[in-house]
Amino acid sequence: MPKKTGIRLIANNKKAYHDYFIEDTYEAGIALAGTEVKSLRTGKCSVKESFVRVENGEVYIYGMHISPYEKGNIFNKDPLRVRKLLLHRHEINKIEGKLKEKGLTLVPLKVYFRDSLVKVEIGVARGKKLYDKRRDIAKKDQKREAERDFKIRNL
Repeated sequence: MPKKTGIRLIANNKKAYHDYFIEDTYEAGIALAGTEVKSLRTGKCSVKESFVRVENGEVYIYGMHISPYEKGNIFNKDPLRVRKLLLHRHEINKIEGKLKEKGLTLVPLKVYFRDSLVKVEIGVARGKKLYDKRRDIAKKDQKREAERDFKIRNL
């Protein structure tokens, strides 16, 4: 059976784009058990409330929920367990250097399959203030209105 190629999105963290300015992104592999991968293939994953930390030179993701695989019985792991992210040493050092700046944090942006491997896109992010969020919502509303007007005129 040939390998599947391309990217297939599993989970997206829209809340991160609403709450943070994403300054830099990294693609990381993730250490998983076999039943977790099978559960991800069915699309049962959530990264909404999760966050990423660098501890002792290694990167971990907390709060990422992967539902137990239905046919996994005793091999299923805890859905909210801490999972290790796989990055090159120079990338980890670069991330650690950036996180020393005040106001920066690491957030998971999306989980996807690249070919047959599970990848997590993490972003170095700066928190938005309330007025920034309001400005983004206003821009989105204006864009939606403009598209609606354009559609009505072209009918």
